[in-house]
Amino acid sequence: MNKLIVSLSPHVHSGDSIAKNMYWVIIALVPALICSFIAFGMGAIITTAISVAACVFFEWTINKFCLKNTACTVQDGSAILTGILLAFNMPSNIQPWIVVVGAFFAIAVVKMTFGGLGCNLFNPALAGRAFLLISFPVDMTTWPIPGQGFGTYLDAETGATPLSIMKAAFKDGDVSKLAELPSLQDMLLGNTGGCLGEVCALALILGLIILLVKKVITWHIPVSILLTVVVLSGLLNLANPVYANPLAELLSGGLLLGAIFMATDYVTSPMSAKGQLVYGVSIGALTVIIRTFGAYPEGMSFAILIMNAFVPLINSKFKPTRFGEVPAKK
Repeated sequence: MNKLIVSLSPHVHSGDSIAKNMYWVIIALVPALICSFIAFGMGAIITTAISVAACVFFEWTINKFCLKNTACTVQDGSAILTGILLAFNMPSNIQPWIVVVGAFFAIAVVKMTFGGLGCNLFNPALAGRAFLLISFPVDMTTWPIPGQGFGTYLDAETGATPLSIMKAAFKDGDVSKLAELPSLQDMLLGNTGGCLGEVCALALILGLIILLVKKVITWHIPVSILLTVVVLSGLLNLANPVYANPLAELLSGGLLLGAIFMATDYVTSPMSAKGQLVYGVSIGALTVIIRTFGAYPEGMSFAILIMNAFVPLINSKFKPTRFGEVPAKK
């Protein structure tokens, strides 16, 4: 009979840590961050800086004065990451005080109220974005046109996004409106309006490659989300050309940003590979449903938040095999 033999400590450390993974995600976001600075200029820089500073400040303050923690969790990089992702989900011309309100909700309400990193039920940055979208719908859906230079901020010229064009075409039943969509090349390179972090698909794909190569995430969640959206939107397009083609759906809005950097959050995503596939397919399906039939043109944020609530149920159904355990025969 084979026995599992475990040696006495000390054991070899893998070198992996929360802080290391957090900073690798931040590094993977750098290409998209640079592209947002180029596209939106000073507005992107100010919004990102305020968001990161506010998230770090609120986490440090709550840790020190409310939770009385001796260890400062700000050093693990999670507050910085939340600040960047929150900024990535906002337009570049948003008022600074609204950014601070979103940061407070993300950190104080969604993250620290439940006990901090590892205890939150929902993705803090996405919850902050959803709160701002409901509370300040006009400010959160006024999109500056990229390429106006570093001198514009609050007075930047605004325009329609690809998702709003798709929504108008479907709502009016006018397929000719889809001709107003930017080219796939413009969507790849970031020559479209939208949130800070969603305009340059190529930069986000580069970030995905970095995370996969460094094994910070696995392929299960992002690939299952993207494939589901492509398949469902492709079927809708075949049924009626008033629905945009699947490549336009794939490259527009926050789909890539959400699939790569939001849905893969360790705390709010399933633990097992099978659970991650179920989670990813569900997010992809909900995104298509909300984009097509919902009130908002974008559905990625709400789809992820909805499935965050189902993660405990998914984990209970698809439990990973314990180390050394022999799976029971069915």
